Amino acid sequence: MSLQSVSPVTGQVLAEFQEHSDEEVDERLERAARTFLSYRETSYEDRSRWMTAAAELLEGEQPALAETITLEMGKTFAQAKGEVSKCAMAFRWFADNAERLLDEEKVETSAKASVVRFDPLGPVLAIMPWNFPFWQVVRFAAPSLMAGNVVVLKHASNVSLTALSLESVFARAGFPCGAFTTLLMNAGRVRNVIEDDRITAVTLTGSEAAGRSVGQAAGAALKKAVLELGGSDPFIVLASADLDRAVPVGVRARIQNNGQSCIAAKRFLIDESVFDEYYHRFTDEMAALVLGDPFDPATDVGPLSSRAQRDEVAGQVDDAVAKGATISCGGSLLDGAGWFYPPTVITGVTSSMRISREEVFGPVAVVEKVRGVEDAIREANRTVFGLGASVWTQDREEADRCVAGVEAGQVFVNAMVASTPELPFGGIKRSGYGRELSSFGLKEFCNAKSVWIA
Repeated sequence: MSLQSVSPVTGQVLAEFQEHSDEEVDERLERAARTFLSYRETSYEDRSRWMTAAAELLEGEQPALAETITLEMGKTFAQAKGEVSKCAMAFRWFADNAERLLDEEKVETSAKASVVRFDPLGPVLAIMPWNFPFWQVVRFAAPSLMAGNVVVLKHASNVSLTALSLESVFARAGFPCGAFTTLLMNAGRVRNVIEDDRITAVTLTGSEAAGRSVGQAAGAALKKAVLELGGSDPFIVLASADLDRAVPVGVRARIQNNGQSCIAAKRFLIDESVFDEYYHRFTDEMAALVLGDPFDPATDVGPLSSRAQRDEVAGQVDDAVAKGATISCGGSLLDGAGWFYPPTVITGVTSSMRISREEVFGPVAVVEKVRGVEDAIREANRTVFGLGASVWTQDREEADRCVAGVEAGQVFVNAMVASTPELPFGGIKRSGYGRELSSFGLKEFCNAKSVWIA
């Protein structure tokens, strides 16, 4: 069976790859397991040197690597270049900080000495999505490799060119053969890899359905899992908000990555006192966005990643309209080649509509009116997801109330939600469990070993 990379702009096949056979998968797993035995003994100095070399490769090859991203999944070329640069930044941060963050922790007990040390677990299987095809991998791989684990990557089938580019970067940076291994295979074969004794843990970034499947398989195999799943992030604008900032940032927060981001703002909860002004300004800016070729510098929004993804978004909007929602801009399929969907603003959403219950992975914003901070928090929490939230207010007490009350893995005040190496990233509720990045991500796939010396 073959895997295809298909252009979201034209629908034409870019490249085709044969899946790894069962024998090839076995060879790669064996190589990863063997490599771990020696790699875990490497020094932080060596790992840091290889990690820094990887950053230099990304910086030196940024345009070519970004081109691969844009060709395969359709984000604008400018955003693709930004993604590559962000990965280089993360490589450098973990290269500089991992040794300090993973140092033994001394604990006062009745023993002569007692410490907690953090030992790597072994080969970790990473099942990664197409929407940030470099960043999603790097934000797991960089801390895992610095902690002494080795990585086995099963990337989304439509970004195999990107997966192989990443494997090349790690190899050319000097990491030992087997420290980073790519498996070219379809999703139906993943369970067998999770169950393989050579895999010690698993991490997934993906849909709620994928999280259930992988979590079930990891649980049955009694293996540690980290799940970063979907989101329906609220963007709360309260009465004192600076609308001159909250409007353009709101637009950017919704259409980043063509709207295909788990932490994109999806539900805009606007206080009644500023609702009309915000709604009209926001709608006007969404309607003015340029939809087109992602390589054109003038383009704001490119295509969705696949026909199936485009049709899913269209189906969610059509369902809402059929049940009484109102479209302010966009909201209909476009003629011509490619999997484009226009920036869309929708109001009058009710609980009977799919769009109120499901994650919308496209440039569609739901705008709702709320009455004060407590109502905003209630509406923000009226979802099965709990990934991120953005709160806009110039009132410190309101900000503190939202930070404490909103159910999410991260709350950003007067800024759009983002991921950064310094802070842990992950969600609660059906947005998953476990954390990536920061010291938390470094330790997720470590054995916190208690040592007691009498």
